[in-house]
Amino acid sequence: MLSNSLNQERPAQKAGFFELAPAKINLALHVVGQRADGYHLLETIVTFADKGDRLHFAPAEADSFHVSGRFGHLLHPTDATQNLVLRARDRLRQALQDAGHEAPPVALHLEKNLPIAAGIGGGSADAAAAIRGLLRLWNAELVEAVLATLALSLGADVPMCLKGEPLLARGIGEEMTPLPMLPSLPVVLGNPLVGVSTPEIFRRLPNKNNDPIGALDGDWMDVLHRLRNDLEPPARLLVPEVEQLSAEIKAEGALLTRMSGSGATCFGIFRNAEAAEHAAANLAAKRPDWYFQAAQTVGA
Repeated sequence: MLSNSLNQERPAQKAGFFELAPAKINLALHVVGQRADGYHLLETIVTFADKGDRLHFAPAEADSFHVSGRFGHLLHPTDATQNLVLRARDRLRQALQDAGHEAPPVALHLEKNLPIAAGIGGGSADAAAAIRGLLRLWNAELVEAVLATLALSLGADVPMCLKGEPLLARGIGEEMTPLPMLPSLPVVLGNPLVGVSTPEIFRRLPNKNNDPIGALDGDWMDVLHRLRNDLEPPARLLVPEVEQLSAEIKAEGALLTRMSGSGATCFGIFRNAEAAEHAAANLAAKRPDWYFQAAQTVGA
């Protein structure tokens, strides 16, 4: 059973069992090469916010999936081959059944609070939350190598979203090094709710063999200031709202502003949580048709 239900409470919500699918933030993203198969090689510093989508779980007599939230109406959960939550459910179920473990029907309810295709890992975060929650619901485990392969089969960002911790990712995202020293950061996320074509942004990259991130020594704000997002310049040309959004966040007192992933979400790092909350409220009042969210990232 699949539907977009925006108002009615569903069994998975009533169960009180949920997983947060946190927004993924690329604090820096360097494009350092391209493989023969066309995939771009990246180096990216990733962290995760304490805000995001929520995925609810409950045992059921038959599988079901419902969607709500500000951006729920933009999803089309009728195709299990396209929806990452359902693909994660089905592939995890198959892997567990192959290992001799039961994976009975489940009711899923996704609160879609993050913008769609926004460069903050919304779909990948949802898939990772599905994996974490279903393993809990089904009281099951998979060996790490099998779980890593399953996550990567769902998308390049799913393995890092499954980790959910600050890290340096390389390759197409599958080579991950934890960054436990990365502090928690007060941030504001903003998105003009304008679609961005990731393939087109990569196509417009003037150079696909840029300098790597290098050493991560010293004060983190100094480190981040010397880094960049190589996808931001072509995104600004393709979607002028990205430049405008970044300027408006900076005008609220952000210590650093940058685009995340392939956009169009931009973030600002603020001196404290109060400043971030104040900035998000001001920005939302000025641009009620855009998305703004104050958040705190995970970290030490």
